[in-house]
Amino acid sequence: MTIFNPTREEVRRFFCDTWKKKTGNHILDPMETLASDWMIEHPEYHDLLANPEDALEQDYTPERGEANPFLHLSMHLSISEQISINQPPGIKEVAEKLAAKLGSMHEAQHQIMECLGQVMWEAQREGQPLNPEKYLEALKKLI
Repeated sequence: MTIFNPTREEVRRFFCDTWKKKTGNHILDPMETLASDWMIEHPEYHDLLANPEDALEQDYTPERGEANPFLHLSMHLSISEQISINQPPGIKEVAEKLAAKLGSMHEAQHQIMECLGQVMWEAQREGQPLNPEKYLEALKKLI
């Protein structure tokens, strides 16, 4: 898999292959371990993850009112990485305070995900790179 710019199929295969390894009690590498932890938090995705061919063919569009489980899981991975390296600076503190406030890092990440999605959408709309200061500003409003 291309690390920094994977295709849609590569992302979906990564999650499905990881789920197969996890449910088959195989050894996981660190990224697979983190991904599988988030997959466990989302039992609504288990059937899809267990059927790679269905997963590869499925389209998720706003018009259909469906969330994309692969985007959702990918955002969990991205946010986990951001928190682990505290990038942008301050996100780790925000995440910890938000998790304490909500009683769950999972719920904290879902709120962080909303902010990340918003600043990503704005950056794409404006044809600009993601603004980390704007992202952190949005995150601070959560606590």
